Order: sequence, then C-alpha cells, then structure tokens
Amino acid sequence: MALSKTTQDHDEIRRWAEARGAVPAEVADTDKGRGTGLLRFCFPDAPNKNNSGLKEISWEEFFEKFDKSDLELIYQEKTAAGEESNFNKLVHPDDEEHSSRKSGSSRSSGSHAKSHKSHAA
Repeated sequence: MALSKTTQDHDEIRRWAEARGAVPAEVADTDKGRGTGLLRFCFPDAPNKNNSGLKEISWEEFFEKFDKSDLELIYQEKTAAGEESNFNKLVHPDDEEHSSRKSGSSRSSGSHAKSHKSHAA
C-alpha cells in the first residue's frame, strides 16, 4: 500500500509539484466572490488539460490562497508499485478524517471526503 503524506510547508509542496512538472492553478469561476477559488495543480500530461477550466496562477498567489483557506496537501511520492505518484488532494485540516494535526504526517491513502480535489494521474 502506498503511503500518503500531509503538509502545509510551502517549500515541500512546491518541490513535490515541480518535480512532476505541475504548476499551481485555480479552477476558473469558482471563487464565488470570496477571492479564493478551488486550487489545483495542472500536470503537463493531464488528459483534457486545455479543456479543464484551470487557470494557471503564480506560486505566490497559490500560497496566499492556500494559507487564507487554511488548507493542507495530502500527497504521495510513490505509487504502491514504486512509480512516481501524482496523487494529491487539498483538504481542510479541521476535517478530522484528514488532519495531520490529529493523526500524524504519514498514513496510507484512503477515501477523502469534503476535500478540494486536485488532478491526480
């Protein structure tokens, strides 16, 4: 079983994304007047990349919105087969099912409800 990790560390998040060629993005038209839309990562080989409704944003803007929304990233380095993994989800740490504040920073992946999902390949 592949282990997932959880972090709010900007350097760790950026390192993980850039190692996979991913760039920070926001789902267009999802801010609903709050100033923060749904955050995602846009991967270079993602299916329907051009029709996904994602708008690339700067790392500065991504982390400003990430912090404002008090999110954390759940991600995997490797798949169960040992290949590089793009699995990731942006979640609210106050959701007890996800929070590293309650359960530690590494755990096996499972179902993650009430999350801001990101594209995973």
